[in-house]
Amino acid sequence: MKTRRNITSTLAVLFGLALVAVSMPVHAQDDAKTEMAPLRIKLPKPMFIGTPKNIKTPNLERQTGRPRGRFMAPADAAIISIGKPVSGSDEEPIIGDMELITDADKEGSEGSFVEFGPGLQWVQVDLEETRELYAIVMWHYHSQARAYYDVVVKGASDADFTTDVVVLFNNDHDNSAELGVGKDKDYIEVSEGKLIDTKRAKVRYLRFYSSGSTSTDMNHYIEVEVWGKPLEG
Repeated sequence: MKTRRNITSTLAVLFGLALVAVSMPVHAQDDAKTEMAPLRIKLPKPMFIGTPKNIKTPNLERQTGRPRGRFMAPADAAIISIGKPVSGSDEEPIIGDMELITDADKEGSEGSFVEFGPGLQWVQVDLEETRELYAIVMWHYHSQARAYYDVVVKGASDADFTTDVVVLFNNDHDNSAELGVGKDKDYIEVSEGKLIDTKRAKVRYLRFYSSGSTSTDMNHYIEVEVWGKPLEG
């Protein structure tokens, strides 16, 4: 009787393990086989040195003064945004042309950024096909320390952002942009840009919002760098 009970118990355990193996998410199994490596992000020349002082917002992240740590992604991840079409809420920027936002120039000097007027503005990047994204690095303006307000980044399958919409970043803590309350922190612009973990989102279009900064009501965009790869299969 004891032997039969032991056999039954053993079979139950084995059956449970089999169920766990079958129900394991595909991406988790793939991760175990994927070679990972740090993203090789080429940074622009710093325009100011030291930890910025006297910049305050109700939602500002703590400044460490240390460089950003490595971000790990599949070894075959690449920049997929260079030269991609860009549109925006203002098709005639005050300074610069839309093409500057995906031209791989991340410098903070004149001629490298686009300036839009005050209020909530956005730029949109068309990756031209749905891709799997690992990270986005964005630069608004880094020749002077400042924090931009209502920074929201969304992805979608269509240009009108009605299908498969995903919020990738949102630091609008009071919903002043009416895009939803965000839980991310305000941050000070520096030459290393802001890195967003996109958690393998699968999108074609990306939209980047802002609404002025601690220095000016104007909105600026230097570069949007998207790391990912084509969908498999």
